[in-house]
Amino acid sequence: MTTYIALLRGINVSGHHKIKMVELKQLFINLGFENVITYIQSGNVIFESSEKNNSKVEEQIVEQVKKEFGHTIKVLVITKENLLTIFTSNLFLKDETIDTKALYVILLKENYNIEGIELIEPYITNNEELEIVGNCAYINYPGGAGNSKLTINIIEKKLQTVATSRNWRTITKLVELSNQ
Repeated sequence: MTTYIALLRGINVSGHHKIKMVELKQLFINLGFENVITYIQSGNVIFESSEKNNSKVEEQIVEQVKKEFGHTIKVLVITKENLLTIFTSNLFLKDETIDTKALYVILLKENYNIEGIELIEPYITNNEELEIVGNCAYINYPGGAGNSKLTINIIEKKLQTVATSRNWRTITKLVELSNQ
């Protein structure tokens, strides 16, 4: 069995695409996944599956959410090992003075347009910092993510990919929960 983390994008945000976590957990159980754990309302699900293909798992989740809730959403599924790599690869953590409350990770679907990175640069303002490592954009928003021009929509558009964002606290908690 492989431990996966599904990151659903855009559910329960500003009253859109509402899905109760108990219903989301049941959806994953109905799909045959095991040891299902949800974390907060933003669509984080840890589970186990015998399926070895992340893309197939993503497709199953997207189709079932559409069928049961009528929502067309984006889902990124990563393995526990991927999550640990994301956690240990954050270059900003080398600076002990950095406020981890200002750190975010934007997970990028594979095969993003690498040439689009320079198109993102004009959106980096307010002393923000961006580091892309593999399929993750690590962002330090010292002025707050809500005040930034560097949004997930900009990143998706410029890199021509699917992406989802989590704050560092959520990433840390997902690591903890996936190790239980």
